[in-house]
Amino acid sequence: MESVAGDWRTLDDDGRAFLAQALASHAPPPNDTPPGEVTGQLAELLRRAMAAGASDLHLSAGCRPHLRVRGVLRPMDSSPVLDAATVHELANGPLGPEQRRQLATTGDLDTSLTLGDGDGGAAQRFRANLFRQSGALAAAIRIVPGTIPSLESLGLPPRVSRFADLGSGLVLVTGPTGSGKSTTLAALIEQVNRSRPAHIVTIEDPVEYRYTPDRALIQQREVGSDTGSFATALRQALRQDPDVILIGELRDLETIRTALTAAETGHLVLATLHSADATSAVNRVIDVFPADQQAQIRSQLALSLEGCISQRLLPGPQGALAAVTEVLVATGAVRNLIREDKVHQLRSVLETGGEAGMHTFDQSLARLVRQRVLDPAVARGAADNIAAFDAMVSR
Repeated sequence: MESVAGDWRTLDDDGRAFLAQALASHAPPPNDTPPGEVTGQLAELLRRAMAAGASDLHLSAGCRPHLRVRGVLRPMDSSPVLDAATVHELANGPLGPEQRRQLATTGDLDTSLTLGDGDGGAAQRFRANLFRQSGALAAAIRIVPGTIPSLESLGLPPRVSRFADLGSGLVLVTGPTGSGKSTTLAALIEQVNRSRPAHIVTIEDPVEYRYTPDRALIQQREVGSDTGSFATALRQALRQDPDVILIGELRDLETIRTALTAAETGHLVLATLHSADATSAVNRVIDVFPADQQAQIRSQLALSLEGCISQRLLPGPQGALAAVTEVLVATGAVRNLIREDKVHQLRSVLETGGEAGMHTFDQSLARLVRQRVLDPAVARGAADNIAAFDAMVSR
């Protein structure tokens, strides 16, 4: 396989097409296992990862399998180095024919996987990203918790739960990769599901948590298998009589524009965005549009935004990860600053907006240190403003 694979980046279109056909011909033969269901060696690796308390399993040719445990990456104990052929077989094994063709043709695939418990119980779910690197396949597999946690159990501040009670508007959940954004969104959706009759439509790539309808009607759409794109699914969702729309990620201008329209027209829109904090999230939504449209977008965002939850995960004294948050609530002052292109002043509103339920990352860090959830040195290393953080801790 290594001689067949070569270096993907150096090939022209004809070369890539030939390579895709060659790789597809080396995929494991079809079997009776449903697409997405994990068996064999990959199932054993995933069981070992779960037993070790890992959040992620990484597979790469020339390396031992690696686990991320409490935020730290380490090789899996007593596991052999994986060769390219083994990783290729592990990656392709759970895939259906169309997914194998996509992976062979494009070199990338987002998908969800399941692992049965063998006793007829609920299957364990995983989110997988399969990709080519240095001419061979690799995989990053995220373990999705088997149950949807409550907002309280995640350590999120009480103000966050009030976002789930809204009838309309836009709520953003932001942070870097691996900061728990999807889990926070799932907890918000589950709170809606338990609290009121609502039609919830989710648009995800891939679907991670599976919801069991309680008081709500929940329909989950996966990009790639149920719909072509986030933007297309979101446009169609507006015709499906939804009360709540979950968007797995705001990726492009069209999706953001439609999300703002949905939030303006009586829907509660919950979405994730990759940004460092609340201020940069607001800027990113605006800056994705051309300059001549940004004044209009600022007005739309000022009208539709209800709040932003930014989060990071840091290791606590006992090794467990703790959620550090920043919460922005769309008060009148916040809306005015967005509308008047004074987003840079949101920081001062966050610092003084405690009565409205707002706080900054540094305020959250100081609170967690006082509660002995975080080690002072770890928190200080993560602070945005060390002097301000030190002053808050010493009070």
